[in-house]
Formats: sequence, structure tokens, C-alpha cells
Amino acid sequence: MAGKEKLGKETLVITKYNGKDQIRLDYSKLRRAVLTLRAINHPLRKKMITMLEEKRKMTVTEIYDLLKIEQSVASQHLAILRRADIVTTKREGKFIFYGVNKKRIAEITALVEELAQKG
Repeated sequence: MAGKEKLGKETLVITKYNGKDQIRLDYSKLRRAVLTLRAINHPLRKKMITMLEEKRKMTVTEIYDLLKIEQSVASQHLAILRRADIVTTKREGKFIFYGVNKKRIAEITALVEELAQKG
């Protein structure tokens, strides 16, 4: 797909092999998308996201009970998803509920579709 790659401060420009067509991408959006896709690309985290989509909101206790994993493992994976802005948190009394950030998932889906069309 790409011949030359130039990295500007804010824009990634990829020149196709024909040397004429270029794809311009906002580097910060692309970098954030890559981090998000990396966070999603793990079997356990995929299961967590699926569960959260089905149930809308869950506590860490509900998550580790259903997945039959240690609480610390669930918390570590949720932290990765939180940093990637894939899940949201909401405190209700003494409980913290996790949910899927549908806006972020839509942003990533749109970016991936845009890349697929440009390629």
C-alpha cells in the first residue's frame, strides 16, 4: 500500500506505490486509535467488553466472578481499558460501575473504516 512515509508534527502522510496518491492522517488520532485497538486486542478484555455491552454496567466483583478470574487480574485489565477510554466508570455509593464508552468505540470504528476505504 505505502511507498514513502513522512511524519509531520501532526499529520502522517503516506504515499501510495503509484507515487501520486497520498493518504493524510492526523497523527494524534491515529496514535490514540492504535493504543485503543491494542487494548481491545486481548481475549480477556474482549470478553469483558462483550459482558459490559450486554449488561450495560457491572462492578469489578461481578466481572471477576463471571469470568472466574482473580480480582487483581480483572482490575488490571479494566485499568488498561480505562486508560484507552474504552470503558467508563461511575460511582454509585460505595460501588464503582464499569460500562462501555460507546462514543469511543464509534470513533475507532469510523477511523478504521476510513483507513480501509483510503487503502
